[in-house]
Amino acid sequence: MNKRGRPREFDHSSIVDVAMKTFWTRGYEGCSTQDLCSDTGLGKGSLYNTFGSKHELYKQVLERYHENGIREQKKLLNAPIPVKERLNNFFEWALKEDFENIDQKGCLLINASVERANNDLMVQEVFSRHVELLKQAIEKVMEEGLRTGEISKNLSTEELASLFLSSYYGFRVLNVSMQNRTLAEQVIKGTMESIFGA
Repeated sequence: MNKRGRPREFDHSSIVDVAMKTFWTRGYEGCSTQDLCSDTGLGKGSLYNTFGSKHELYKQVLERYHENGIREQKKLLNAPIPVKERLNNFFEWALKEDFENIDQKGCLLINASVERANNDLMVQEVFSRHVELLKQAIEKVMEEGLRTGEISKNLSTEELASLFLSSYYGFRVLNVSMQNRTLAEQVIKGTMESIFGA
């Protein structure tokens, strides 16, 4: 079927990726339809014909970010190396994400949640799903650490996962708001010591 009205090089997936950078840099409220048209190269008509609305495009962006992110996070958490290294690598990956991306500050899903979760059920749902999947993956790692004796704390799998997760999300919010690498490294060190001992 001929897709008239769209540029020949139109690629749905690429448009979502470009829009992701726009939303990431500007936030949802700070991002106009004109910004999206300028960055994607689509006319307003094409943008609305394809995605229906700015909000629907935003939903597709967050879903894409969630899917890519959880895949990458699980890969780090499931690596065939000691549990401590996996968790440390996970923090180091986030540190790199937060301090080495010049325009896209922090985690797009956390930013979206801070900006919109109170009054946007879609954002709340995507973010909650991401956190739940990440929590399950971390629980598996903690369970393994307890089973092998790498973790000797008298805490349950759930308690250890909650401790790690709350540190991780606090760490990511602090990284964006303060851009203080020393503090970020102290949070990593403190969290790892609270799980594995000094």
